[in-house]
Amino acid sequence: MLTLTSTQGDDVREALRTAERRTGLRFAAYLGPAIGPRRHFSERLHAALGADADRAVLVFVDQRGKALEIVTGSLAGKWLPDAECRVAATSMAAMFGLGDLVGGLVTGVLLLADQASRRR
Repeated sequence: MLTLTSTQGDDVREALRTAERRTGLRFAAYLGPAIGPRRHFSERLHAALGADADRAVLVFVDQRGKALEIVTGSLAGKWLPDAECRVAATSMAAMFGLGDLVGGLVTGVLLLADQASRRR
């Protein structure tokens, strides 16, 4: 798992809380390598959210492996279809490519929240 500074961690947590307040969905992020195939791993992480999984959005980022996955539960997926997740992923990937991991994650989470709140 990637280690963030205290300020970076605070920025990510605040973005997740803001996204949750705006949408009523649960947002989570995992920064680190996958154990096994990345999509399967990110889906397992999402399922580990338990009772919240149906209304949850998980953003998985493996910076070293240059991997990004967005997993939505059945309810969250109604508000965030794949096409909208791809827009957020493209935005995040562009910022990651510039070396701004935290800025990309924060921007992506808030973009997902904005898209979801428009569809509610």
